[in-house]
Amino acid sequence: MIETIGTYLQFPFVRYALIVGVLIALCSSLMGVTLVLKRFSFIGDGLSHVAFGAMAIASVLHLTDDMLFVMPVTVLCAVLLLKTGRNTRIKGDAAIAMISVGALALGYLLMNLFSTSSNLSGDVCSTLFGSTSILTLTRGEVWLCIVLSVFVVAVFVLFYNKIFAVTFDEDFARAAGTRAEAYNLLIAIVIAVIIVLAMNLVGSLLISALIIFPAMSAMRLYKSFLSVTVCSAVLSVLCALAGILVSIVAGTPVGSTIVAVDIAAFLICLIIAKVRGNG
Repeated sequence: MIETIGTYLQFPFVRYALIVGVLIALCSSLMGVTLVLKRFSFIGDGLSHVAFGAMAIASVLHLTDDMLFVMPVTVLCAVLLLKTGRNTRIKGDAAIAMISVGALALGYLLMNLFSTSSNLSGDVCSTLFGSTSILTLTRGEVWLCIVLSVFVVAVFVLFYNKIFAVTFDEDFARAAGTRAEAYNLLIAIVIAVIIVLAMNLVGSLLISALIIFPAMSAMRLYKSFLSVTVCSAVLSVLCALAGILVSIVAGTPVGSTIVAVDIAAFLICLIIAKVRGNG
């Protein structure tokens, strides 16, 4: 097993996949804790469907670089969802459902009406559940992922205290002089960047798992925000590494394998919490 993995690691495309996978997992886990604590974790699911619809429109328009279209649209919808979610939880859930289902249906409809591919069902399935594109990354795409990931991590580290305040008590943070609106906007932009990056790794239907499972696993073991965030990041990176390596060796889908490893890690953390008596 170790010799097989060592052989695969000699290929640049495998190393590129591991680098991108680790970076995406790290970024997802950092913002995942915030989303789970704000009880708005399904925004990842809604935005992933938005990104799918935007990607379908970009393909219809024959854009050479679809990220130039997908990223702004996803950012705009993230801002709208977070703004709606501050009113009442029901309205927030309704907004996610409407935007999510609408974007998914519109994207699939456009791909059917204006498809130039002979394998439409395969294209849709790979977009929804992840594809082998993570193993065909170019050096330029890897560097783009690195730059965007550094941006996400830098934002989280530099504005950690503000994000912490907005996460736990937005009203108190606003009363204390924190510009909650601005930091919610920043959170929305970062989430949108993560969603667009993660689509090539796990597919639009599995992105929520990448955001939720590491955070929920860490919450079984730790209570403080910092401890949960660090534990979530470590678990997410390890699960992404294990999932990518297993998928390469076993020939299984990358996205589904990573999510399966995340589920296994969550169950292990749940058992540990039960044994310790704090589950």
